[in-house]
Amino acid sequence: MARAITINDTTLRDGEQTAGVAFNLEEKLAIARGLDAIGVRELEIGIPVMGEAERDGIRAVASLGLRARLMVWARLSQHDVAACAGLGAHLVDISAPASDQHIAGKLQRSHVWLLAQVHTQVQRARDLGLEVCVGLEDASRARPEFLAQVAEVAQRAGARRLRFADTLGILDPFATKRAIRALRRATDLEIEMHAHDDLGMATANSLAAVRAGATHVNTTVNGLGERAGNAALEEVVLGLQQCYGLKTGVALEQLGPVAELVAQASGRPIPVQKSVIGANVFTHEAGIHVDGLLKDPVNYQGFDPAIVGRSHRVVLGKHSGTRAVKSVFAALGRQIGDEEAGHLLGMVRHFVAREKRSPDESELMLLASGLRQACQSPY
Repeated sequence: MARAITINDTTLRDGEQTAGVAFNLEEKLAIARGLDAIGVRELEIGIPVMGEAERDGIRAVASLGLRARLMVWARLSQHDVAACAGLGAHLVDISAPASDQHIAGKLQRSHVWLLAQVHTQVQRARDLGLEVCVGLEDASRARPEFLAQVAEVAQRAGARRLRFADTLGILDPFATKRAIRALRRATDLEIEMHAHDDLGMATANSLAAVRAGATHVNTTVNGLGERAGNAALEEVVLGLQQCYGLKTGVALEQLGPVAELVAQASGRPIPVQKSVIGANVFTHEAGIHVDGLLKDPVNYQGFDPAIVGRSHRVVLGKHSGTRAVKSVFAALGRQIGDEEAGHLLGMVRHFVAREKRSPDESELMLLASGLRQACQSPY
């Protein structure tokens, strides 16, 4: 497992395919710059056949002079592949439906036709000066022996990579590992995992694919994507590092601003409990947790939040204890004793029950002032 894994981030392609999401040119450029700045090595940046405005956007990203290699996306057709020429991209993902269901039910073609098209379109793309990834659409429902045939044809035509797409998000990590391992045995091409999150397993499936031999992982910032979204960049990069000790070159501590940028541009706010980047991920309220955390952060710390540019935060609420009350007020510059902490805890619990949220710093100081006035009153 001592190897580098390449992240191919598709926020600007599959992420933008999230229902209702459309990035303007300024947003696309800012997202591309942000991803490049934190060390993402490959960016999938658009679908040239969509029209001249899309191609202009791709050219604009290419003109930034980023360190990241740039990929565009095409269907398995001469028209789509031709539209990818001269845009400044380095690679094209040519999407080839791979399951019996898609070949017969969507394309209404034969397996022989598909193999011939893969060979033809890969060669066309190579003639245009593009490196090629063959995207195995619906690979999770395809027959392993047919995927091996596609791999052989693609390699013979000049492709360098296969994208194993769990298009419907139906796999679990065990099935993913079996499928990628079988594909790894059948080919020495690069293998990229493209996972969807319909069952909530996109990140787990991506990690399983790497364990089985995948060299690249497709991600989106904040897990954007069609339906339930794709594997989240922040989860995959952290998971590879923490679970397997694998490096991607992505600066985890700089993820926050990029995540916020994508959230604003997409109009999709980050849920407060979203792993890695959510506002509450390193927030603690429960008394037993806070007590343990104050004694030694490792008691309730699976990984140091500084790794992702974050820190622990203690808030007061219904489940807080007096030690947490004293700690929070000490951080606000006010030392309080056990008796005062007990009274304030009662006031905090009433506040939370009424407002359905924890009090902020100014509200805590008002509660403390109210308690002091009550204690000083002759009545």
